[in-house]
Amino acid sequence: MLREFVQITRALADPARVRALLALRDGELCVCQITALLKLAPSTVSKHLAILHQAGLVTQRKDGRWVYYALPHRDAPVAVREALDWVVKTLGCSPQALADRKRLDAIRRCDPSDLCRKQLRA
Repeated sequence: MLREFVQITRALADPARVRALLALRDGELCVCQITALLKLAPSTVSKHLAILHQAGLVTQRKDGRWVYYALPHRDAPVAVREALDWVVKTLGCSPQALADRKRLDAIRRCDPSDLCRKQLRA
């Protein structure tokens, strides 16, 4: 229990990871969409997502060359569900979360393969 708690709190200790969690509350996103939202290098975003995944705060699935992330289902451990609820209740309506949500609406309208190509050229 203590180990799980420490993993979760460490995962929540970075603003980019918290922003990614808040972005996922409206459904799954591919890595390129999260990268576009956070405006970080793809390798940095992948590292952040790996930390969230190890803590159980996100799930991942691979579809061909795409990797998609989502919030865990209701069968997630209580500590994970409570941590995610706390993040949303505390920061879900923050100016950053609202700006990210607006930006994410535009990102979701883009073809993920186009986003990926742009990121590879950058």
